[in-house]
Amino acid sequence: MTINNVMVIGAGQMGAGIAQVCAQSGFQTFLHDMNEAALNKGITSIERLLARSVEKERMTETEMKETRNRLKPAVSINDASKCDLVIEAVVENMAVKAKVFQQLDEITPEHTILASNTSSLPITEIASATNRPSQVIGMHFMNPVPVMKLVEIIRGLQTSEETYQAIREMTHQLQKTPVEVADFPGFVSNRILMPMINEAIFTLYEGVASPEDIDTVMKLGMNHPMGPLQLADFIGLDTCLYIMEVLHEGFGDSKYRPCPLLRKYVKAGWLGKKSGRGFYQYD
Repeated sequence: MTINNVMVIGAGQMGAGIAQVCAQSGFQTFLHDMNEAALNKGITSIERLLARSVEKERMTETEMKETRNRLKPAVSINDASKCDLVIEAVVENMAVKAKVFQQLDEITPEHTILASNTSSLPITEIASATNRPSQVIGMHFMNPVPVMKLVEIIRGLQTSEETYQAIREMTHQLQKTPVEVADFPGFVSNRILMPMINEAIFTLYEGVASPEDIDTVMKLGMNHPMGPLQLADFIGLDTCLYIMEVLHEGFGDSKYRPCPLLRKYVKAGWLGKKSGRGFYQYD
């Protein structure tokens, strides 16, 4: 199957990043968000990042203009009727994602592949909301999308080989590295990363060291570019908590129990960088 036209659903940081790399890689790309202000913000963010790439000589002025011409804001989800692939990047909530996939199943042509950028939820369950489970697949991009090279590709129980091969090929066209992982909670990336972050929070909760010192140990001792507590702030503590709950429920293993301090911060509205306060304070 040939993929030419792509729609990305959700114009937040992840959705905008996915739309940017699709447009840069030659795909006609629609970016949709039901919130028009969020859609405009996403487009503006992409334009700013493209301009910065020109300034740093990572792309030419001509390439920037060509990329921008391939990127179209879509106020209506009905523009998905023109697409060969739709990538969903909405909030990490099964009920919300299922509703989006039900809509897309009705709107899109029979050949269209429906992909989810979920970071932890089961693809098989998402696919069950459609009448085309063989054409539903997971594409878990890493943040920030224009920079990070990995895409986890997750087959649902009924995902066809044709769908998998089309998405694998498309991932290479995006100049990303595809890695196939099984449909288990958290896949590989978050199954390993989130328990590490959770354990760092337990270390703080138990008074072993300060946030700065915990992060310094991991940066200087383990050569991590960013400490786990700062990384949690950048991801969003509400997202970290939600993924830990998915792991805990999915595996039924107490080793995935979210730290009480994480729950407390989320209840307080201390969600990290996006709220101005998490384990660190932000302007």
